[in-house]
Amino acid sequence: MISRLALASVLFAVLAAAQKTWPVTEGDAHLRDFRFQTGETMPDLKIHYRTLGAPRRDASGTVRNAVLILHGTTGAGTQFLRDIFAGELFESGQPLDVAKYYVILPDGIGHGQSGKPSDGLRAKFPRYGYTDMVEAQYRLLREHLGVDRLRLIIGTSMGCMHSYVWMERHADFVDAAMPLACQPMQISGRNLLWRLTVIHAIRDDPAWQGGKYTENPPSARTAAALLAFMGGNPLTWQKASPTREKGLENFARLTGGRLQDANDTAYAVDASWDYDPAPGLAKIRTPILHINFSDDTINPPELKITDELLKQVPTARFILYPYTAETRGHGSHTMAALWKDKLAEFLRETEPAQ
Repeated sequence: MISRLALASVLFAVLAAAQKTWPVTEGDAHLRDFRFQTGETMPDLKIHYRTLGAPRRDASGTVRNAVLILHGTTGAGTQFLRDIFAGELFESGQPLDVAKYYVILPDGIGHGQSGKPSDGLRAKFPRYGYTDMVEAQYRLLREHLGVDRLRLIIGTSMGCMHSYVWMERHADFVDAAMPLACQPMQISGRNLLWRLTVIHAIRDDPAWQGGKYTENPPSARTAAALLAFMGGNPLTWQKASPTREKGLENFARLTGGRLQDANDTAYAVDASWDYDPAPGLAKIRTPILHINFSDDTINPPELKITDELLKQVPTARFILYPYTAETRGHGSHTMAALWKDKLAEFLRETEPAQ
C-alpha cells in the first residue's frame, strides 16, 4: 500500500512532468442506509468516482466492457490519471483504450472525496473494513452506474486485496482480475507491525485529543514518513538522497506542507482488520494474473506466501517482477510501463467467447 503522498515523494522527479488532461466524468453516489460490519450505520454514505469511456451492453443488456481500478491505502482514484498509469494504458491502441473500455475509478470509503472521518464525524466515523469498502463499490456499480458485470478488476495494494474480496463475495460478477502488490492472506508479521506503529503514533499523540483536534497533530508527519519509507526501495531512496543534505531536504519536503488528516490516515491503515481471503482461495474460479515485485518492502518475496497460496487456485498465474533500475518498490504497482504487456496478454487470454 502506498499513499498519494508517498508515491509522489518516491517518484517526484517523474511526476514533475506535465500531466495529460483526460476526459473524465466525475460524480457522487449516495448509498442510503449503509450498514457496516460493526453494526454501525450511516443514512447517507457518499462514494466519489471518476469514469472514462462509456458502457457497452450486449443483446441481453449486460455491460461487457467495464474495468474497475482500485487504489491503495490513503490513495484515491485520481492517482490513476497520472502519465505513469493512464498514459501507458488509456490511449488509443493501449491495453485499456478508453474508446473500447468503460474505466471506473472509485474513491474508497474513508479516502479521496468519499465519506471519511475528516468530513465531520472524526473519531465517531464508523470503523470500516475491506468488506465494507467492497460492498460500497458493489453498490456504486449496481445502484448508481448500472453496471452488472466487470470485464476486469485491477487492484493496486489495498485494491489488490479488495480484488480477492470481490472474487470471493461476488464471484459471478467478475470476468478476470489483476491484483498488483499484495498477499492473499490476513495482515500479519511485519506488515501488521508497521501499520500498528502508524496507528499508535497518531492515537497515542496527546495532540490527537481523542480525534477532536483542531489542528492536524504532529504525528501526521510521522505517519507520512513511515508510509513513504515502506513504499519505496533502497535504490530509489539512495538515488533521491545521495547525501545527508539531500536526504534532509527530501524529508522536509515529505513531511512539510499539507498532510493527510490524522484521523483519515489512522482509519485507512486500520481498515485491513477484516481481510483474510486465504480460507476461501480454493473456491475461486476467476482467472487471475497476480503480480508482485521483488523490491517490495511491504510484501517481500522471501516470505513465499503469495506464490504458495495461489497454488490452490487453478485459474491463477503468479509473476514475481524482478528488482530493476526501473522498479520503485511497492509503488511499482502504479508504474504501468512495467507490466502493461502482461495485462494486454491477460486480456487476450480471458476474452469472453462471442
